[in-house]
Amino acid sequence: MFALRSFRFIGRHENFFVFGWFKLSSSHPLSRIAFVGGYEPRRCGIATFTTDLCEAVSQSLPSAQCIAGAVNDQIKGHAYPSRVRFEILEKDLDSYRRAADFLNFNNTDVLSLQHEFGIYGGPAGSHILSLLKKLRMPVVTTTFSLSARFPNH
Repeated sequence: MFALRSFRFIGRHENFFVFGWFKLSSSHPLSRIAFVGGYEPRRCGIATFTTDLCEAVSQSLPSAQCIAGAVNDQIKGHAYPSRVRFEILEKDLDSYRRAADFLNFNNTDVLSLQHEFGIYGGPAGSHILSLLKKLRMPVVTTTFSLSARFPNH
């Protein structure tokens, strides 16, 4: 079981404040942090948020390797920057499983997941559960909306 410790203010980046975790335990410094959500140049608010958050954490923790996984809304994807190391095709369930394998194989310390109904495939965005079920690291989730339309999920 993981225990996140040392939660504190890291700094400010553009229009929001960044809080973060410096260690999982005293003997395990955070060195690999992943972010999953939309990512620029995709044109959506979640993509902008994920990009800005990833960049802010990277600037605030220069010793950490910050990588991103971008959720694609189109098969051809986008021309992502080098920080994006893997892509998830919104409606392709297997791409979520491959993303989990990538994160586990690369010994990611913590995943920051951006959640909004509509950016993940499946009923009520349920494809993301295929990724979450396979992960071997703690997940911090930012939810942008909650929906009463899905009371059983």
